[in-house]
Amino acid sequence: MKASWKALLAHLAIPLLVGGLSALLTRNSMEHYEVWQRPPLSPPGTVFPIVWTILFLLMGYSAYRIWRSKLPGREQALVLYALQLLVNFLWPLLFFRWGWLLPAFFWILLLIGLVAWMIALFYPLDHTAALLQIPYLLWLIFAAYLNLGVWWLNRI
Repeated sequence: MKASWKALLAHLAIPLLVGGLSALLTRNSMEHYEVWQRPPLSPPGTVFPIVWTILFLLMGYSAYRIWRSKLPGREQALVLYALQLLVNFLWPLLFFRWGWLLPAFFWILLLIGLVAWMIALFYPLDHTAALLQIPYLLWLIFAAYLNLGVWWLNRI
């Protein structure tokens, strides 16, 4: 199937814009992360924008592959993709901006469940698209560990 460059660029741009808006809304809150006690294996704050940019590009390309598949079930898969993107957008606000560390942990568990479900829906439509989401799922699991660790170490 011939690639549609406009559609590909739109699919790449959507998660980048969602992530960019979230980063913009939390930009003055990242300093909390630097002063909070953090669990072992916590990366410096500078790692997050790099990792998230890569993950958002993988998400966008994966969604593009599903969109162009034209197979039954793609609409449901893309709706779930959009829903998890919305949940993803809200997590940094909960964690960084508002400092609601424990609610953010439960929110990221919801996100992990949605992404796992999304991968399950993507797989029969396009194996590669589903596999491209695995780094995202693994990063979310790591982020949940960090979230819980930050909450535990900074609770009073």
